[in-house]
Amino acid sequence: MSSHACRFEHCAARSANRSACGPAKPVPQPLPALNCRSFFASLLLLVLAWLPAGAQAESVALAGMMGSRALLVVDGTAPKTVAAGETHLGVKLISTSGDQAVIEQSGKRQTLRVGEAPVSMGGSGGGRGTRIVLTESGGGHFMTAGQINGRAVQFMVDTGATTIAMSTLDADRAGISYKTGQRVRMSTANGDSVGYRIMLTSVRVGEVDVYDVEAVVTPQPMPFLLLGNSFLTRFQMRRENNLMTLDKRY
Repeated sequence: MSSHACRFEHCAARSANRSACGPAKPVPQPLPALNCRSFFASLLLLVLAWLPAGAQAESVALAGMMGSRALLVVDGTAPKTVAAGETHLGVKLISTSGDQAVIEQSGKRQTLRVGEAPVSMGGSGGGRGTRIVLTESGGGHFMTAGQINGRAVQFMVDTGATTIAMSTLDADRAGISYKTGQRVRMSTANGDSVGYRIMLTSVRVGEVDVYDVEAVVTPQPMPFLLLGNSFLTRFQMRRENNLMTLDKRY
């Protein structure tokens, strides 16, 4: 056998020692040597061709403006100051004007306005995952971007909330027809008010979809949508340091 790692040759009797391999037989031509480096490079390229493309942002919000720079919140991460032409987590800032910013991802452009709900960037799709991992955003709170019925929203995890809760303003922004829901009396710090109990077709966080989730819409303003137990009880929850892991149970 040749010393070349990828060359294999049959034993051939030499004239000096014809009996070493038995009677003389036609000697097959050696197989052409295989260029190992080219082979494995080609194999690597084939594997890479089947790997999924880099993750894309699912939602982006404009938290504020700092001069000509935009304060972007991508998928619920900490706000990042970005200048025109710069890219943050796959989202490129094209331009800013007043309280607006134009962003781009994979050739798709969106206009953001300060204070409005996050816009959907049409990320990876599918929602077939079973695990959600959240990082503490500060003050012991866990914030995350999500979707309700396919519309981008911003959640704050609240284990003390019975259901997902949102204001009528948030519901309007997300295109939710809450006025057809069941009217319920709600007690708030400002007194009693009338809200609406509704059923959300789908709620998505990360790569996980949950269907038929109860929610309440209140006329009182709320800084965030509360991700309550009508969603959380579908998961086995555990917390380690600043991480919260939710494993889907059903």
